[in-house]
Amino acid sequence: MESPAHPPSPPASGLLAALPTPLEQLRLPSALSGAAGSNRAPATATRIAAADDLAAVTAWLARYADSAATLQTYRREVERLILWAVLQLGKPLSSLTHEDLLVYERFLADPQPAARWVLAGSKKLARSHPDWRPFAGPLSPGSVRQAMVILNAGFAWLTEAGYLAGNPLALARRRRAPAQPRITRYLSHDWWATVKDTVEAMPGTIESATERERLHAARCRWILTVLYLGGLRASELTATTMGAFFCRRDAQGIERWWLEVTGKGNQTRLVPATDELIAELARYRRANGLPATPQPGEMRPLVLPVIGRETGRDKALSRGALHLILKEVFGLAAARLRARGPEWEAQAAVLASASAHWLRHTAGSHMTDQQVDLRFVRDNFGHASIATTSAYLHSEEDARHAATQERHRIGWTSKT
Repeated sequence: MESPAHPPSPPASGLLAALPTPLEQLRLPSALSGAAGSNRAPATATRIAAADDLAAVTAWLARYADSAATLQTYRREVERLILWAVLQLGKPLSSLTHEDLLVYERFLADPQPAARWVLAGSKKLARSHPDWRPFAGPLSPGSVRQAMVILNAGFAWLTEAGYLAGNPLALARRRRAPAQPRITRYLSHDWWATVKDTVEAMPGTIESATERERLHAARCRWILTVLYLGGLRASELTATTMGAFFCRRDAQGIERWWLEVTGKGNQTRLVPATDELIAELARYRRANGLPATPQPGEMRPLVLPVIGRETGRDKALSRGALHLILKEVFGLAAARLRARGPEWEAQAAVLASASAHWLRHTAGSHMTDQQVDLRFVRDNFGHASIATTSAYLHSEEDARHAATQERHRIGWTSKT
């Protein structure tokens, strides 16, 4: 994204006739660089070392370097806007007005001329390919809204950083924020009991089990334990090491175990490691021939491999491998539901579709069912807002439904 030394820039008129170029390859003449953009703030106000729009955008995107998916999404949206501004409008980013952005919003829904903006064919091309284009086709209304939200965040940051004098999108009509969606992808207490019964009945739990079956069953039990008791995300489970467990005494002298986890946005949080979780940790480590308690700074992964242990190198579990393990467990649990009778088929099909994130939602839902303070659930799960955590309050909704059904009736005399 930085602008290294390069040959003299082409004249602006030549650039306006050019095809879109990926941001990292873009070379802008001074008239379109934003160095003298009409919406630039006074040089004394800026708090970033950016002399032009590309450098300023690079500074904004650098804030998301720890999240590859977010970085890619944000780069795509600002890249499209810059290319449209300079190639189609003949303006730098820092000269765009509110009216310009209204035109751009309509452009996103129908990027024309298509030959210039839209990829020909369905095959995705490398950014270095001469036929690369910034669009695969027109954006849906939802994608257009998302794009404008991202750009608004970028303009707001550039304004706060003192690079821009104002945010041209701040004048847009504000839509009411959508209500926090209810969490529906979680396991009921009955389904959760079925999943646990499934793991406790796996072939590796019987005396005649092979070593591989035994280790696999122990791993399945440990994965479910950590995801449920710790409320971890899949990415957190696969990235955390055994050395992240540590013990300290509280004010009353009681030893309490904790698990240090680095989650979204590279934010670190401490998850309470309950006595039950520590007991399961010891059980799992002993099954793998290890001391019950991890050493400080121990770099073994939280989930140990079953295959290749003889090499002495413990490779961390991949997200794909975790997905396959849980799919096996949920598939076996679904078979247990089906065995109850045909009327369970629909529920079994839903259970079979569960994933690692369902267990995180299950943990949050069950904790709120058990009246754990929402603030504690929020902090355990690393939620930025308690509004997110409130989505787990299913019991309150269930009570509301039961009370309404019991007391609010129409009472028709005729039942036919």
